[in-house]
Amino acid sequence: MPKEMLLCAFDMNCVGHQSQGLWRHPRDNSSEFNTMKYWQDLARTLERGLFDGIFLADVTGVYDVFGGTPDAALRAATQVPANDPFTIVPVMASVTENLCFGVTGSIPYEPPVSFARKISSLDHLTSGRMGWNIVTGYLDSAAKGVGAKQQTAHDTRYEIAAEYMEIVYRLWEQSWEEGAVLKDKETGVFTDPSKVHAIKHDGKYFKLEAVHLCEPSPQRTPVLFQAGSSDKGRAFAGAHAECVFIGGNSPEAQAIAVKKLRQEAVNNGRKPEDLKIFSVVTVIVAPTDKEAEEKLNDYKKYGDKKGALALLSGWTGMDLSKLDMDATIEQVESNAIQSALKSLGAATVGEWADALTIGGAGELLVGSPQAVADKLQHWFEVSGIDGFNLAYTVMPESVDSFVDMVVPELQKRGIYKTAYTNGTMRHKLFGEGARVSASHPAARYRA
Repeated sequence: MPKEMLLCAFDMNCVGHQSQGLWRHPRDNSSEFNTMKYWQDLARTLERGLFDGIFLADVTGVYDVFGGTPDAALRAATQVPANDPFTIVPVMASVTENLCFGVTGSIPYEPPVSFARKISSLDHLTSGRMGWNIVTGYLDSAAKGVGAKQQTAHDTRYEIAAEYMEIVYRLWEQSWEEGAVLKDKETGVFTDPSKVHAIKHDGKYFKLEAVHLCEPSPQRTPVLFQAGSSDKGRAFAGAHAECVFIGGNSPEAQAIAVKKLRQEAVNNGRKPEDLKIFSVVTVIVAPTDKEAEEKLNDYKKYGDKKGALALLSGWTGMDLSKLDMDATIEQVESNAIQSALKSLGAATVGEWADALTIGGAGELLVGSPQAVADKLQHWFEVSGIDGFNLAYTVMPESVDSFVDMVVPELQKRGIYKTAYTNGTMRHKLFGEGARVSASHPAARYRA
């Protein structure tokens, strides 16, 4: 049996996520993102296409590096306005049974006790379909929103994250023992107090004493996602992540990144297959190659280059308004997303502005269903990844077209499922139990 491809939709609770300016397209409805119908329609389509999940990105600040103001981002709707991604999980879960949810939550901006409670609550409501994308933040505007002058240094953020993870693991895994919840109507005892424990922590960055307010959810610890590609980020992923997102513009380059990530897992006492690795991709598909190219050219008319540069400036920490469009971006030390810097290579500012108007940072695949499936299959087999994060262009047609045209072609080749597996998110992805594996660091805190 060939290895089956995993698929997640890549989205954000905003207007302009990756493809900047396409909200202006006459067939696009992404400006309706603040309605329940928008997300429920999308959820139904993804479940019809047997998508494993939807991955919701998020930022906690505004893109104000370009020109030193948020003006360009605000004009172009570059990931602003942006609503809380966690709020739409119950909305989508209410109309689906199998679609899972990986949601971005930034460690510096929510206390571990309240965050752990939110995750457990959603894991209960979704019957164990909850995942968390662990991020450490990268925008100074976000840091200023919580009273800091600027973002903490890159490597220090990962030190803070490691301590944060210990706390939430203990809240999810240690605070309530198995069998603590009795629900005994005869005796009137709902919870056995002897099996519930306060978590005490006195560390470098956090101090607290608290009982987790939620009874154990189906997974306790949610499925853990991570996307860091710096040395620190990769080491963090090897220790904590179960799913990892990677960049890169060739399957050969990604094969190297995949090998390094799986080795990091082994270095932390885990198995290489303990990581499910996803690559971001954007697909423009039509019945024929010619029609797909025509669709791409149509989309390009609506791209917003300044909005794209506002996004790229935030990613790199460089004010690209000061550079000529023909300038080549040099590798520099940055407190922002280091993977963005590494992926720029020799591209000029203008070339990256063009690229970020259609599809964002991921690879762009254009063609007929057969041609797109050929490219996906080649990438999948050469890189060694486990699946793709599908970024959208024009909504909802980009997702509708993929589900209607590409999914059947992948199924015909035997590399994509024809039915869901029942169970929690962790069970669907790994074929194991609802709880983290015994080799995961969260497991050492089990009561």
